[in-house]
Amino acid sequence: MSRSRVRTIFMIFGIIAVGVMLYSFDMPYDELLENLRRAGGYLPLILVLWVFVYLINTISWWVILHSDGSKCGGLKFWKLYKYSVTGFSLNSITPVGLMGGEPYRIMELTPYVGVERATSSVILYVMMHIFSHFCFWMVSVVLFCVLHPVTPAIAVVLGFVVVFCILLGQLFVKGYRHGMAGAVMRFGCKIPLLKHSVVRFTERHQQQLADIDQQIALLHKQEKKSFYASLALEFLARVVSCGEVWLILNVITDGVGFLDCILIVAFSSLLANLLFFMPMQVGGREGGFALAVGGLSLSGAYGVYVALLTRVRELFWVAIGLLFMKIGNKN
Repeated sequence: MSRSRVRTIFMIFGIIAVGVMLYSFDMPYDELLENLRRAGGYLPLILVLWVFVYLINTISWWVILHSDGSKCGGLKFWKLYKYSVTGFSLNSITPVGLMGGEPYRIMELTPYVGVERATSSVILYVMMHIFSHFCFWMVSVVLFCVLHPVTPAIAVVLGFVVVFCILLGQLFVKGYRHGMAGAVMRFGCKIPLLKHSVVRFTERHQQQLADIDQQIALLHKQEKKSFYASLALEFLARVVSCGEVWLILNVITDGVGFLDCILIVAFSSLLANLLFFMPMQVGGREGGFALAVGGLSLSGAYGVYVALLTRVRELFWVAIGLLFMKIGNKN
């Protein structure tokens, strides 16, 4: 199947998913428009903010691609930016996440660097993106302890977050040292419905999988400067994205500092990621924002308003990502 046809399939799926989400929006449209008018000039600022968030994400991916000093077949930075935005858009509308964006990125990158390097760079970037989440949550736990009193109940919750991040963080560190492709294939061999297909795929592509794992491990072993630069950029992108919540809360209230907005984003994203199987984390994000805002002694209605404008921003950038899919492609 040609890349052009695959892009069309991705795009049709995305348009249908966005249409379903708009149809099932849990708010009357006149109330939604009133809330958007209430945001005023802050809404364009929120949309523009994510130009820079995605820019930082793309630089992180660019660092991984160029970590070994080899060329990328004429790949321009703006094209990588385009693939990055579209990849995030596809992940947002795909149940379980990472089911549409990553195959799309590999497909688009393959003509420039080959399938093995494209696969290893995408896997490495996804691992870095997720690993920065663990770092962000750990820093947020420390930040909460510094800024707010810790009751026994809150201490239990924070302890759970720390243990959760440490355990999964160790799994990712092991993946960085030895590669992840082979481990994923071994895990797939244990799933009843996928077992036979995964075994056949592994047998046919054993050498390619080994090469991919070698490239993944190479970044952590020999290119530590690139490794930590990419991780720092992903962490920075998460911090910059907290400006969205700060801008939204400034529409409806005063006195909410940027550090509290970091806590709101951290703990709402933790709850939303526990509901990873929902497209665009529907419901989980709204509940997460309401609980996180309530935990800082603010009205839960503020959390619902934050979640609403965040959802609108995400739908806007999903539409941009789907549009990017059909522009400036290499066949």
